[in-house]
Parts: sequence; structure tokens; C-alpha cells
Amino acid sequence: MSDIPSNKPYLIRALHQWCSDNGFTPFMAVFVDSRVEVPMEFVKNDEIVLNLSLEACHQLQMENDYISFQARFGGVPRKILVPVTHILAIYARENGQGMSFPFNPTEVDDSSPVKSVSSEAKDTSKSFLKIVK
Repeated sequence: MSDIPSNKPYLIRALHQWCSDNGFTPFMAVFVDSRVEVPMEFVKNDEIVLNLSLEACHQLQMENDYISFQARFGGVPRKILVPVTHILAIYARENGQGMSFPFNPTEVDDSSPVKSVSSEAKDTSKSFLKIVK
């Protein structure tokens, strides 16, 4: 049954649309490794939370394999590239409603292209989900 495409990118797009339509701010929690292109200085415990609101993102593209956009971090424009496989959750900042996704870093497809992000060896035995209020 592995021939069936994942529904994850569709759920992510639907929740992003739901947040936007209802005046909520869509946030996305991401597991960070060498395949994720984000400002590493904002990564904590192998995770980063990104604001996906239309005001915060420029050139937002939500494809089936990757989500990409440009955003400002500390006033500096940065390119963001996140494989859909690395998305841990998408939710509304205002009320926490959304969806989290199962994630096991050892099951990520290593054949996908590695992005030019330097990353130290990570201890993946720690829990990577936390309550965000």
C-alpha cells in the first residue's frame, strides 16, 4: 500500500486555509536536520516553529514534497525550505487548534536531496513535541 500518496500535504494546506479564512495565525512546527533550510540560530532542540501567515511569508509555495517561502528573521530576509516529511504540526497560534503528525527521524527517506545546511549530529532519543501556548 506504499503506492498511495500521503495525505499529509493536503491536510497541511487545508489547515493553513482554515486558519487564514478564520483570522488565525497558522504556525508550523518542524523537525530540523540537514534537509531543512531555516535560520539555524532559531532552532532549539532540533525544532523550529514558523509563522505561515500570508503577512509573514512571501512567495509561499505549499507543494506535496516541500513548503518554501521567504520570511524576515531579525529584519533579515531568509529563504525557508521544509520537506513535508519534517513537519511535526500545523496549528492556529491563537487557540492551538490544528493537527500534529507522527514523526520518526530514522524513517525519513535519506535518498531525498540534502540541502546546504550544516547540522551537527543530533540526539533523536529526546521527545521533540512540546506544548506551545
